[in-house]
This record gives sequence, structure tokens and C-alpha cells, in this order.
Amino acid sequence: MSHQHLEQLAAPTPGSDLAKALLASVQERGIFINGEYSPASNGQTLDTCDPATGQVLARIANASEADIDRAVAAARAALNGPWATMTPLERSALLIRIAEKIEAHIDELSELEILDQGKAWAVARWAEIPAAANQFRYFAGQAMTIEGRTITTSVNYQPEGKQVQAWTVREPVGVVAAITPWNSPLVLTAMKLAPALAAGCTVVLKPAELTSLSALRLCELMHEAGLPTGVLNVITGDGRTAGAQLAAHTGVDKVAFTGSTATGRAVVAASQSNLKCITLELGGKSPAIVLPDADLELAIPGVANGIFFNGGQVCVANSRAYIHRSVFDQVIEGIVAYGSGLKLGHGLDQSTEMGPLVSKGQADRVMSFIEGARRDGASVLCGGEQTGPNGTFIQPTVITGTRGDMPVHCEEVFGPVLVAEPYDDIEEAINWANDSEYGLAGSLWTQDLSSAQRLSRQIKAGTIWINTHSMFDASLPIGGMKQSGYGRESGQVAMDNYLEWKTICAVV
Repeated sequence: MSHQHLEQLAAPTPGSDLAKALLASVQERGIFINGEYSPASNGQTLDTCDPATGQVLARIANASEADIDRAVAAARAALNGPWATMTPLERSALLIRIAEKIEAHIDELSELEILDQGKAWAVARWAEIPAAANQFRYFAGQAMTIEGRTITTSVNYQPEGKQVQAWTVREPVGVVAAITPWNSPLVLTAMKLAPALAAGCTVVLKPAELTSLSALRLCELMHEAGLPTGVLNVITGDGRTAGAQLAAHTGVDKVAFTGSTATGRAVVAASQSNLKCITLELGGKSPAIVLPDADLELAIPGVANGIFFNGGQVCVANSRAYIHRSVFDQVIEGIVAYGSGLKLGHGLDQSTEMGPLVSKGQADRVMSFIEGARRDGASVLCGGEQTGPNGTFIQPTVITGTRGDMPVHCEEVFGPVLVAEPYDDIEEAINWANDSEYGLAGSLWTQDLSSAQRLSRQIKAGTIWINTHSMFDASLPIGGMKQSGYGRESGQVAMDNYLEWKTICAVV
């Protein structure tokens, strides 16, 4: 399907009978509390739509404050129930069974993700859904590694015949509110649920209102795998009400949030009700720096894929490219050709390479950045058009001739829009890379490993890739500096988000 034929995009039909049944019944299921589905207590619902066509897929529950109270109470009861006595080995085995359930239903989950979020089949089926299963497999191992320490103190006073012994233990932080975004729903949900459950916490999950379907199905699969009642509860609804109420709830011990920096600030403010622990994975404006000695056969598709993958709706997308002047024209020509050649269409068409943005509102927002860049005198080298029957497709776009204060250059666009500028001196490129309120990720493209090692330490970001971008693994910590948030997800350090240290000191 070429860019020109998107106006005739037909409404799709879910590929599997099971996916059809799930879409038909999701409104009846509603929210999931204490092992049971129920409608919202206020009877309210929200439409969830196929972003490619605007077709309503289902109506999901719009939870009330009373529903949130019930969900938190269920999670608290489960925390103090049989879940508390489950051994690390038992939790590990459960997480493995959940991973196996995801893998057994991978095509179905992929279809739900495509229909609800708009991503291409290859992205869902071969990247994100397998990555969700891998999160549970990885943290199944981490559940077996929770350890305390024995401490030799410097205490001088002790009763005659007695000695001081001290040690530490790790305990679950408690009830976790997991609030997830709409861009990669299932894998980002797994990045929170897997370590939280491995640590022994209970969870109230609030998926994004635009993309709740795969979370509802995952919850069902997790209980089929043997997750005890009340350990996971799912609240669907509007983020400004249900999400805000959950973040402020005094029965919640920790909030794990992924989303925009603006919403992250609101989560921090809401957490003050009982000084909750918080993990925030927020916005980004990640730079890619192409050095003059870069392997261009690797760098050109690498930088292009880093911004056009999933329609640029990736928190770490390399939305800024600083390219040495000696290779600038060649690199830009290659990226423009790559973007212009991508096949846009509905994700259920397995030949589609880039789907729509998640909603008409998001597409309009991205288009406003492009139009603003044009007004400010920047050059749009390719793309820059909004199309499709629902107005949700944005053509892959490359812009040059920008200034650092232009919104398209300094703000998070969250669409398939690359700002590319030439540089002459590497220190100039590093300064530009760091001239941002964000610090989530970045990449360096060079065949000089010594330069790569040195420069990677100079970029102020939580993750730096060398000769690749957006490479993820369950073992690799991901998170930001500056206004990209704090705390890390994935990797061993993610367990620290969900565990408390307790010191025990005894005279014996």
C-alpha cells in the first residue's frame, strides 16, 4: 500500500476468531478486581478505536473512585494473604508459566495490539510481544536472587556475655500502582508487572485509555497461569481521573509510571499524599551523532529505523541527528530514501512497514510541529503530510535547517519526524546533544571504539548505544536523567524499585 492510496484504506477484520470474540466481550468484562470482571460502578464506558480507520473496536469501563478503592483494597488483602508466604521458587515458576502463556497466545495478542494501537504486524509479532514474554522469563530468575547482608558493626557497648549481631533483609515495597502508556502497551506493562511480582508486591494496573485491550487479555492469561486472586487488579479509564486518583491513593505504596514528563510531574505531586516511592520513565529527545568514520551502510538504516520504528512513537527514538558535514549529504539522502520507501498501511496487512499514529489527536499534534517548522523557515526534505481515512497517518519526515529553540528541535514530537543538522567539530555535536531538558538515550555511530567509549561518557543520558539505536533486552536497565525521569526498569536494578531494605540489630 503506497502513501498515495491510504485514503482508500478499508476497515480491517481481526484475523482470528478468538480476537473477534475478545473485542465483542471486552465491554462485558469491564474492570478486573479481586479475580472478577465487573462494569464500572458508575456505569460509564469509553470507546476504544482502531486508529487506522476510526472504527470503534469496543467499549471499556471508565472506572470511578469507588472502583479504585476496591482495587487497592483487594491488592492490600492479597499482599497480606497467601501471596506473602509463596516462596521465591514458587513465584519464579509462576512467572515462567506467564511467559509461556504469552508465547502460546502470541498471534492473538499481536492482533489486539495492532487493532488497538496501530503498530505494524512485524513490530507486534516479532518484537514487542516476544519482549513482553522475555520480561517474565528474566524476572523469574531474579525472584531467586533476593538477598540480604550480614553486617559487622562498630558497637563497643554490649552486656557481659552478649554480642551484637546485625543483618539486613529485603521485603516487598507493598501495593504498586502501575500506570502504563499507549505506545507499546504490552511490553511496557510487562516491564512493570514482572519485577513487581518477582519481588512479592501486589499491583493495581492502570493501562492507557487508548490501548487497554491487551492488558485486559494479559490479566486473564496471568490468572490462567495460576496468579492468586487479588495480586493483580486492572482498572481501565480516563487518565486525568482514574489515573490521578490511583496515583494519589493513600493505600498505594509505590507508583511506577511511564508517560509524558508533564504527567510525570502530576504523579509526583499526587504521591505527596503519603510520600509514595516513585519510578518515572518520561519523555525524551534522543540524539544520534554520526561521526565522519561511521559505517554508513549501518548508520543510515540504523538512524532511519531509530526514528521511524513504530511511527516514531518510542520514548527513546532518535528524533535529533547530528551528522558530520563531510558525510551529511550522503546520510540524509539515504535516510530520505529509507523513509520515502516505507510502506504505510494497516498493521494487519503483514507487508505494512509503518502503521498510523495512535489517534487523530496525536497525529494532529505531530503535524503541528511540522507546520511550525515550515513557518519558521526549516526545510522538509521528505514526508510532512497527514493522510489516511482517519487522518492518523503521518508520512516519514526529515527536517533540516532548524534552530535549537524551534519546538520541532527541542520538544518531544513522538512521531516519525527527524531533525537533522550538520556539525564540524565533535565537541559542537556533544554540546548540542546535551542542550536538552531530556536525558533518556542517545547513540553514536563510529568505527573508532576509543572515540565511542570516550564520547559515550560525555552525553548526559541514561542509555547510550554505539552503532545501533533502540536495542532492548530484559537484562539491560533503561531510564533517564534530567526531566526524563528517575529510577530504572529492566535489568537487575529494576528489582530495587519494588524492594525495601530492613535492618535488624540484636543483642544475643
